[in-house]
Amino acid sequence: MTPAGSELRRTLGVGDAVVVGLGSMIGAGIFAALAPAARAAGSGLLIGLAVAAVVAYCNAMSSARLAVCYPASGGTYVYGRERLGEFWGYLAGWSFIVGKTASCAAMALTVGAYVWPEWAHVVAVAAVAALTAVNYGGIQKSAWLTRVIVAVVLAVLASVVVVCLGSGRSDAGRLDIGLSEGAGGVLEAAGLLFFAFAGYARIATLGEEVRDPRRTIPRAIPLALGITLTVYVCVAVAVLSVLGPVTLGQAPAPLTDAVRAAGLPELVPVGRVGAAVAALGSLLALILGVSRTTLAMARDRHLPEALAAVHPRFQVPHRAELAVGAVVAVLAATVDVRDAIGFSSFGVLVYYGVANASAWTLDRSTASRVVPALGLIGCVVLAFSLPAVSVVVGVGVLAVGVVAYGVRGQQVSR
Repeated sequence: MTPAGSELRRTLGVGDAVVVGLGSMIGAGIFAALAPAARAAGSGLLIGLAVAAVVAYCNAMSSARLAVCYPASGGTYVYGRERLGEFWGYLAGWSFIVGKTASCAAMALTVGAYVWPEWAHVVAVAAVAALTAVNYGGIQKSAWLTRVIVAVVLAVLASVVVVCLGSGRSDAGRLDIGLSEGAGGVLEAAGLLFFAFAGYARIATLGEEVRDPRRTIPRAIPLALGITLTVYVCVAVAVLSVLGPVTLGQAPAPLTDAVRAAGLPELVPVGRVGAAVAALGSLLALILGVSRTTLAMARDRHLPEALAAVHPRFQVPHRAELAVGAVVAVLAATVDVRDAIGFSSFGVLVYYGVANASAWTLDRSTASRVVPALGLIGCVVLAFSLPAVSVVVGVGVLAVGVVAYGVRGQQVSR
């Protein structure tokens, strides 16, 4: 139960919610995940994209159904707690906060690397501070800035698609679909590409700030996911047609390399700007999502209760936002976590696994359980198909969370 006077303000409509979802998904993931996915899957890259999309669809539908029943901040942390028990909700929240905090730092450093490589850490900290200030000012300001960012990124991606497909270097023969790296490579690619889809939950995480959530959220989530999938397919086909899977797998900056190979190197700076803006959009949405899950866990005292405060004027979890911003700024200033894609994907797949398991309990009919069952199986398979180091680190982080949960339980019982 949310304490009286600490509720967030419901101001987001369907359009705003879709924009938040797009800002979360159509971000730096598409700039960063294509190359490692192509390296893993080879000619099966598009199959991997399709597998990731199917799992994302199942997760999105499960999240939408649960958000109708529990329209509160926290997303799967709340769903798991209410449907499966306190421990499973905690595990989902822990996975999300730790994994996505690393993603925040990675996106901040991506901004720095594109804007001013020599001072990447300084730019990253400045970006975190600026976006934390925007979020502090209220959810409508965040939605407005996200709308601008999404428009810029979509324009850049559209330019890449038109340039690549319209050039004489485009060759449909490079799109031949096969299993050159085997089924394991395809599943690993799907797990990595899932990183680029894992933003639709931001809509559900903001459930306490959405107007008429029982109507808005089930409409906004599939809309945002459908638009994102369309964009990703177009970009993947365009880049593959120019570079091919082998060259794409070795490309340090896939989209700008594709534009250069297509014969328009003068558009490379546009690609760099697009990547920087996309990373800003991802960072903005990530800070929003992590702070709301932090708020929900603080309300239940799994995190310091002081973080559950809501600003009386701006109606945002201001202490949670400042805490998240501070942690991300320290990480961005001191370490390079741009290789956190695999680890983040593992944590988020665990998070959505709990969401699907929670959705399974909503209805006993076989038809209603097909999607959450498929989503849960997909999450487990993709999580353990990721690179071994990502799985080992992910399991280790979960173990730390379980120990912390047990210690807290003993303290409460005393």
